[in-house]
Amino acid sequence: MTIFSKIIAGEIPSYKIAENDNFYAFLDIFPLREGHVLVIPKSETDNFFDLPEKYLQELLVFAKPIAKAIEKSFDCNRVGLSVIGLEVPHAHLHLIPISSANDLNFTQAKMKLSEKRLKEIQELIVSNL
Repeated sequence: MTIFSKIIAGEIPSYKIAENDNFYAFLDIFPLREGHVLVIPKSETDNFFDLPEKYLQELLVFAKPIAKAIEKSFDCNRVGLSVIGLEVPHAHLHLIPISSANDLNFTQAKMKLSEKRLKEIQELIVSNL
């Protein structure tokens, strides 16, 4: 069971943004930028492109209103998408508010935010959904 499956099961707490029968979205607790959200399928699949086509399509449709809410919540040019898949062996999509391509550079140091700030970010994004 991956750490993401434990988050979905409620065994590990998270800052949930949205959920449906197939997907779960939550704040990255070590984000590149404030508002960095992870979108994951509830099925435990390691490689993003091993997901069935239907899931790939539905994942983007699920992520769209979240991305729009992030754009409303933060001063950014757009929400960037990234699929890296090396950190956790569970397919996931990063949604990150960006103003330049460098904002998606995963070699940068990650932010360390307080629980209070993470909760504020969660509430802000959810209020814009």
